[in-house]
Amino acid sequence: MIPNRASSRQPSTDPALAERVDAVLSRQLETHRLVGAVVLIARDGELVYRRAAGLADREARTPMREDTQFRLASVTKPIVSTAAMALVAQHKLSLDDDVTRWLPGFRPALRDGSVPGIRVRHLLTHTAGLGYRFTEADATGPYARAGASDGLDAASITLAENLRRIASVPLQFAPGTGWNYSLSIDVVGALIEAVSGLPLADAIDTLVLRPLGARDTGFVARDPARLATPYVNDTPQPHRLAENETVPIFDGTVGVTYSPSRALDADAFPSGGAGMVGTAGDVLNVLDTLRAGGGSLLPADLVDEMGRAHTGNLELPDLPGAEFGIGFSVLRDPLAAASPESVGTWRWGGVYGHSWFVDRARGLTVVSLSNTLYEGMNGQYTIDLRDAIYGAG
Repeated sequence: MIPNRASSRQPSTDPALAERVDAVLSRQLETHRLVGAVVLIARDGELVYRRAAGLADREARTPMREDTQFRLASVTKPIVSTAAMALVAQHKLSLDDDVTRWLPGFRPALRDGSVPGIRVRHLLTHTAGLGYRFTEADATGPYARAGASDGLDAASITLAENLRRIASVPLQFAPGTGWNYSLSIDVVGALIEAVSGLPLADAIDTLVLRPLGARDTGFVARDPARLATPYVNDTPQPHRLAENETVPIFDGTVGVTYSPSRALDADAFPSGGAGMVGTAGDVLNVLDTLRAGGGSLLPADLVDEMGRAHTGNLELPDLPGAEFGIGFSVLRDPLAAASPESVGTWRWGGVYGHSWFVDRARGLTVVSLSNTLYEGMNGQYTIDLRDAIYGAG
């Protein structure tokens, strides 16, 4: 297990790597593209770079620390997907189960009114035909009209009620015939509850976090004083994210409505796709355990199943050269992606400002958690960080 410490910087075992990555972080902070970040890089299970840079709270002048907690957003997805695969390993769940075996009321229809079968694998690979409210064109889209929560807002509904609202919206395509990033992992969260007989937070803790000693991660901030303040890229510097502020990700979409206070609300329903709070060290432990073959979490064949491209010829918009596995994208064509990463590299991020990747061929696990959206998720920073790690450019 890779330790999680409170230090701002530790000597690197690879000085050239440290110099390159330090330069990227310093440039981002100096140009006010990031307020703060924690970057951890492991090679073959050894932590070769660790740095907490910038500020966790700019107004309070609170320095970023390695044990700072972040709202994980979609970094939640690989953790929850791993929990589902742990239930598969226990033979309590099958990827080919019809979802209605466990969630009898979850029966979204196609636009023609027919109700197709949705399998567990469809949910885990975002091929079920579901969508996200934040990707709709405006506030009158079908998920908005249904009152569905993306798991990032201040919704006061239960998980069961959110599933009912999601199921009331027509599917965008027949399961297995398309790919669309979606609320499907929130449905997986409800599935995990049904299969395990535990509340989702307890199930994730039992199946994933506790075996790794990942005690700083859950669905509610356990130490609010350590929780990073979120910021939004702006001119001349990022502004503090407001409660209920909506921030578009892509042109032509309504964007994400954020409730930073949700991370402190023990009564908020647990969003399997976006609801967790945790540290970079805990995230690295989960991902590096999978990189190394699954350890105490999963057998190696199920880790390989997660890292296998499941989407075939289906198009993944805005992800050239990539397919999707279980919990993350999988790089198929580095040339198309203009990336120095190896074929098969896993990658994803989170809308509060996070990115991570695992290059198993090179033994690399990289986690960058920041408090600045969207630069820390898909800005030039993520490209510069990647290229600095590979010594490219």
